[in-house]
Amino acid sequence: MKAIILSAGQGKRLMPLTEDRPKCLIDLSGRTLLEWQIRGLAAAGVTEAVIVTGFRADRVEEALAAMDVPGITTRTLYNPFYALADNTASCWVARAEMEGPFLILNGDTLFEPEIARRLLAGARKPITVTIDAKDGYDADDMKVRTDADGNLQQIGKTLPLEIVNGESIGFLCFTAEGGKRFAAEVERTLRTPEGLRRWYLSVIDTIAKADGSVGTVSIQGLEWGEMDFPADVDSNRALTAGWTGRGIG
Repeated sequence: MKAIILSAGQGKRLMPLTEDRPKCLIDLSGRTLLEWQIRGLAAAGVTEAVIVTGFRADRVEEALAAMDVPGITTRTLYNPFYALADNTASCWVARAEMEGPFLILNGDTLFEPEIARRLLAGARKPITVTIDAKDGYDADDMKVRTDADGNLQQIGKTLPLEIVNGESIGFLCFTAEGGKRFAAEVERTLRTPEGLRRWYLSVIDTIAKADGSVGTVSIQGLEWGEMDFPADVDSNRALTAGWTGRGIG
């Protein structure tokens, strides 16, 4: 199993922490966010991670070279459009990697290893999205609407709250069929005038509405975090400190 990690962005909302390093290299309890991701993937049996880089790609490469995580190999792909386009372009750069089963992981998603295990065990559709649920959702949450069987109906930040029953954490599993469908839709999207401004999860939304081939796996009750704002750094450090104390990761 291969994982593609989308880590091309700088994370400007985290300045000055990200003035000279991408947010995937912010320290969390003695390890970078990227190392926590690599270790979590390896613990779930993933044997290869392909990291799509952009801002300060050299620093990411240096960090990977110094990283020693048994059972998993790492390599990078450079996205030269990272400053001009949203993360659909990173998926386009990695489209040749989308053969056979694989995972896509947002570069700013922190997760405990059990989340990766649950995703791999529960993926039944050509494309499967991990989702969590909570009492309320804010403007920055990637909201989802699913049907009673867990099939994805819609995904996006601007969904009306009255139809929302979860949020995507930015961690997906693809079969060979699903990867082929996704790569083709990414290619089609980037040929449109608005393509460079599209999130890759908007591509997933298009596929879900078109053919119902997108399922979900709930990770409710498991621990994860995002790295978008300064407050997230403190909460993620507290989260990883707890994992360190319990021997997780």
